[in-house]
This record gives sequence, structure tokens and C-alpha cells, in this order.
Amino acid sequence: MIIKRDIKFTPANAVRHLHIYLPESYSQGHELYPVMYFFDGHNLFNDEDATFGKSWGLKDFLENWGKDIIIVGIECGHVGNERLREYCPYTFHGNFWGGTLKGTGHKTLQWMVSELKPVIDSDYRTWPHREATGIGGSSMGGLMALYGAVCFNDWFSKAACISSTISPCMAPLRRDIKKAAIQEDTRIYLSFGTEEAFRPHPTDPLKSLTAIQNLTIQQDLREHGAATDFYCQIGGGHNEASWEKQVPRFMNFLWM
Repeated sequence: MIIKRDIKFTPANAVRHLHIYLPESYSQGHELYPVMYFFDGHNLFNDEDATFGKSWGLKDFLENWGKDIIIVGIECGHVGNERLREYCPYTFHGNFWGGTLKGTGHKTLQWMVSELKPVIDSDYRTWPHREATGIGGSSMGGLMALYGAVCFNDWFSKAACISSTISPCMAPLRRDIKKAAIQEDTRIYLSFGTEEAFRPHPTDPLKSLTAIQNLTIQQDLREHGAATDFYCQIGGGHNEASWEKQVPRFMNFLWM
């Protein structure tokens, strides 16, 4: 079952849409469920809701997975550069965005743990503790999932960081990882596709700049006790069709 509802997004004094998946068993008993929060929630379940007409097919996967979980997809703002700003925890300078982008992603995550999560835990039968709470996203959403797992580790123990936009913020991101108190049960999935890689290597996909940066982040995370899975998707692009193929891998790794 997919439920669509609105919620007040106080950082922007605006409304954001939620796309919430409840497993089939939800209506059949009183069981409590783990929860995973995703950015760009409109792209998760239905092609007709997706920005480019193709979703992750997450509903189809979950209905055949064998494990029950609640998914809370948060739809981004669609006006101007709302998504970029609200899904960026840092200030980006230089040519990456053609100028300066002052991110408010930290406020977005504060809203998630202080306002959104209490609503979900109140309105639905959830396991509210961090061990049963994950976060995920792709591109800027992947960066936010990574930042959330690192800087809000008291709330999120699992993160799917897919095709994450880490290149323009490697220095502050690595500083945050090195000073974070990451609990030892934290599990983080990192990935990229060879067709989206910056500075690709002619023969070795793990020598592209994108691969090197992800491997560097993986090493930083491992040094701080997190379990990681790094996946190089051969032929993978920066699109929902590629990310859909990764769903079984990251879900099984995070929720093993």
C-alpha cells in the first residue's frame, strides 16, 4: 500500500509530499516495523510519479523481498534550486554548479529527526530506535544519506548512498567523518556507475576519480568502525533505471 500525504517542512515554511509504503501485513496485525527514509520519494514506487517517467521499482521489490519494512519517501521541492539547496549539507563553491550553492541540508536532517520521524513513529507502528531506522538516496540524496548516517548517527544506523554527489565536498565531508562518533553497528552502502564517473580510466573503472573518492570515503568510514559495501556498477548511469538494479544489493546488505 502506498499512502500519499503532506507534511509541514518548517525549514522553508512550506509543504512537502510524502510517499509512504506499508507492507501487506500491516493491516493484518499489530506488529511493529523498521523504517527507512528516502530522499526524492516521488521516484521510488510509481513511474507516473517519477520526474523522468521511471521509478526505482521499489514497491515491486518489497512485495517479493520476504522482509517487511515501512518506507517513507520525502518528495523534494520542485521550485528553482530548492532540491539542490535543501539536499546539500555544505556550501559549494566554484564551477560545479556554476557559482556558489549555500546548502541547508543540515536543517533538512534536523527537521527529519525532530519533526518528521516523531510524526511517523506516532501515526504508524514502527520500531523507533536507531537500529531499526535507515536512510537512503541517490545523487544529492545520496550525499544527504551519507551525511545523515555520519552526523545524525544517533538516529540512523543504516544508509544507502547511491551515486552520491561527494566530489565537490570531499574536504568537509571527510572532516565530518573523522570527528563523528559512529557506532559500530552502522552499515553504509556506497556506489557509482561507470557511465557517470568523473575522469574515467581507459581500462580500470576503479581508477576513475569517482571511484577513488568513494573508496576514500569507504576507508574513512571503516576506520571509524562502520561496515561498508562499495559497488561499482559496470554500465550504470546517473538514472533511476540503473539505481533500480541496485535495490536488492543495498537492501540485503543494510537489513541482513
